[in-house]
Amino acid sequence: MANELQPLSLLFQNRLFRIPDYQRGYAWQQSQLVDFWDDLTNLQEGRYHYTGLLSLKVLKSTETKSWGSDLWMVDKGFKPCHIVDGQQRLTTFIILLNEIVEFVRSLDCNSGKSEDEIVLGYDTLKDVVAKYICQHRPPNNQITTYLFGYEVDNPSADYLRYRIFNEPFSRTVNETYYTKNLKFAKSFFSENLAALYKAEGTEGLNNLYLKLTLRLMFNIHEIADDYDVFVAFETMNNRGKKLTNLELLKNRLIYLTTLYSNDKFDELDKSNLRGQINDAWKEVYYQLGRNEKTPLSDDEFLRAHWISYFTYSRKKGDDYIHFLLNKFSAKNIFEKKTVIIGETLDEDVETVDYDTEDMVEESAEPEVLEVSKLEPSEISAYVNSLKDTAKYWYATFFPMQSDNLSKEEKLWVDRLNRIGIGYFRPLVMVIISRRDLSAEQRIDAFKAMERFIFICFRLGYFNATFRSSEYYRAARSIYLKQMDISDLVDDITETTNANIEYAIPNFITKIEKHFDNMGGFYDWKSIKYFLYEYELHLAQRNNLDKVSWKMFTKTEKDKVSIEHILPQTPTKYYWRNQFRQFDDEEIELLSCALGNLLPLSQSINSSLQNDSFEDKKTSQSSGRRGYQNGSHSEIEVSKETDWSADRIYQRSKSLLKFMESRWQFSYTSDQLDKLIYVTFAVDGREVPAPIVEETEDASAMSKTQNSPADTNQELGNQQLMFWTKFVKYCEQEGRAEDMASRKPYAQNWYDIPVINADFHLSFTLTRGKYLSLLIYAYNGEAFSRLESKKDMIETSFGDKLDWYSSKRNSVAKRIVYKRECEIFNPAKQQELFSWMIDKYDELCNALVIAGELDEEPSHDNKFDALKKYLQETNQDVATLSFSEIEEIIGTKLCKSAYNYSAYWHPSPTHTLPNTILDAGYKITLVDLLAKRITVEKQ
Repeated sequence: MANELQPLSLLFQNRLFRIPDYQRGYAWQQSQLVDFWDDLTNLQEGRYHYTGLLSLKVLKSTETKSWGSDLWMVDKGFKPCHIVDGQQRLTTFIILLNEIVEFVRSLDCNSGKSEDEIVLGYDTLKDVVAKYICQHRPPNNQITTYLFGYEVDNPSADYLRYRIFNEPFSRTVNETYYTKNLKFAKSFFSENLAALYKAEGTEGLNNLYLKLTLRLMFNIHEIADDYDVFVAFETMNNRGKKLTNLELLKNRLIYLTTLYSNDKFDELDKSNLRGQINDAWKEVYYQLGRNEKTPLSDDEFLRAHWISYFTYSRKKGDDYIHFLLNKFSAKNIFEKKTVIIGETLDEDVETVDYDTEDMVEESAEPEVLEVSKLEPSEISAYVNSLKDTAKYWYATFFPMQSDNLSKEEKLWVDRLNRIGIGYFRPLVMVIISRRDLSAEQRIDAFKAMERFIFICFRLGYFNATFRSSEYYRAARSIYLKQMDISDLVDDITETTNANIEYAIPNFITKIEKHFDNMGGFYDWKSIKYFLYEYELHLAQRNNLDKVSWKMFTKTEKDKVSIEHILPQTPTKYYWRNQFRQFDDEEIELLSCALGNLLPLSQSINSSLQNDSFEDKKTSQSSGRRGYQNGSHSEIEVSKETDWSADRIYQRSKSLLKFMESRWQFSYTSDQLDKLIYVTFAVDGREVPAPIVEETEDASAMSKTQNSPADTNQELGNQQLMFWTKFVKYCEQEGRAEDMASRKPYAQNWYDIPVINADFHLSFTLTRGKYLSLLIYAYNGEAFSRLESKKDMIETSFGDKLDWYSSKRNSVAKRIVYKRECEIFNPAKQQELFSWMIDKYDELCNALVIAGELDEEPSHDNKFDALKKYLQETNQDVATLSFSEIEEIIGTKLCKSAYNYSAYWHPSPTHTLPNTILDAGYKITLVDLLAKRITVEKQ
């Protein structure tokens, strides 16, 4: 067994390298290539770089029979080797070396020269190729053998030979996820060699070649014949770029084929089964990598197949691979039972399995009875199932490319992807794979799933795992034909119907919250899906598609694909006059009502949203495509003469009626009004006289002001900056966990969750001058309970709250405490943040007293050391400076401790004074000037 450091020049002396079939393909990507290139180019003169372990398995003649025409090199004296560990690095070396050779060949200074005349380092190019790349079998030179490559049944073998080494080849070479990595590495080195040559010329290329071949050192480790090479592969390849579960499983299965006794499963059978495994993995990798821009996850596919083929458990996420590796393990090939000659076992006695390593008694060696548990046919059935389902898994992601789906099936699977297919994907894969089912049966199942997702998840906001276990198990039942597809459809439909009564109130509560925050239906996460479905409905009616989902969902800076017909901040005369009977808040609510939102066939600059209705209807040279030439939804709206509050109300109602019809459920009239929300649009109020249109000078002046889009973007930036500073302030004050655990966004609210409550707390910013702390009650019951404790809460809080600012018909209610201030004035914000914390603490304290919040739970915290100190000191009265407290707790006190005496007052959110109380003391004096406190034993 060799174990020594060698450079590439010695490593390639009389060795023929092959990457065996149990190995994964080339997995290095840009980050690994950059590190490798940096290590190589930054290697200083006279220094060597340790490259790592290279584990080789020298092969017997019986193991190289499939090498065919390459065996002449073995006859010549080359040692045939499998690369067990280190193939990623060695593949990278060879790709770079080959690119150096090709680059040097292509230089103008070498034009017309033979390879005997071109020198690289101190070797001719001919010698470099013969030593590291390939040799030709004399005397006819018809057979080319590469010194490094994949075994022929590896899917990367042809790609390395014909696309990396550029051997002439007229047929198609299939690409996989791994061949894409080979292609990228070739391109990466080609570009970097060009840059190196430009900077350092031929001297730079020569130095690079010498570093690569002489100064990068491998630790060579040759595995002995009796060493378990497959176990070595699993162990060694869990360093570096870790094996995926799919790669690990392939190695394991090939390993198992070698363990069956020849009496039971001869070499021909083993070779055939090994071929089935390799064929399966070729197909799987082909399907997973078919879409170059969106390669599919190995592990997701393996897990989906496990769910449908074996079983499903709700244990941790990687439970499936533990199951598979346990199922396909060496111990399951043979169960070894110890049998002592002449002794029988009572049937009631439990037998115990032993590994041979645990049997230390050599003098009385027991007879070992070998009983096969895992049959070769089980491995064969599993890998062929894996191979067969790979194309159906791909079809669940890219249905339009499938040859196994009808046109309507493609549309429904596409819908499932658009709405968010979630945990239904394994079930969809299985249903597509059931070729005995009719297209109509499959479509019925897809329709039921889509309706379930829309009602339970998009309307109801149910937990993402709701019913997941049932439908994972259904995937297996359908796959094994243990469940009829009609029973599955019935179950999904019945489950959906049974949950409508819960989904609709949830939806109403969510939408009302969006309206409270002035986002309305525009902030509903499924608005694009819903409007796109309405557009498809109109397209089917008109037999013409006008909007693509890709265009509709792509994100472009300062562009919109859903327009507010009535702008959010209308400044032009048309809009101000058309909606003059409404105040600013009502106009903002109307703008985000469902009936005011319109999907566009072509995204527009957000600045164009303030155009008048007439300008929106007709195409403009400014870049807007008019509604008349747009999507079906746009054309429908363009038929209106004017756009008014009544039209917003009526269109909202019409779209909600479409929702009922499309997903087969019904709202009550009260629920419909709550979702329309803007019922004030038809309250019959008197319309004031028309506004006098502004003069041309005034109009010109207004055009010099910021556009609504600029204003909105600026406001969003200010809000984001405010909340970001607030979160940072809370972190500095030690309040990150209870007050600032959420990520800040460009919006006018910041929610603070309350565990196990039917309300939460929130801060809001209004018009840049009102900062509010509010209790957001989710329903009327929660509000009524809080309202019944109004006097107690306000007395404990120390001020009055606004209990009745929410709209009368709103399900959710807000209880608000507001102050006027300069919100976005940086000089004022520190004081505001302190006020926010103080008022939050006071409100929490009031809710605790009212029985609406639990007292702060006793748990370990950073002040426990202070508690221990006080208890051990056992003084009746003690004075502690802030610096002494910091020394005891081992960290700095927050700024509030130094600046606000309220920090030292016990409350549900003040951990430090609570800890002092827990220790049996109370704070009797807080001296901020002297920076000390006095505590007295209770």
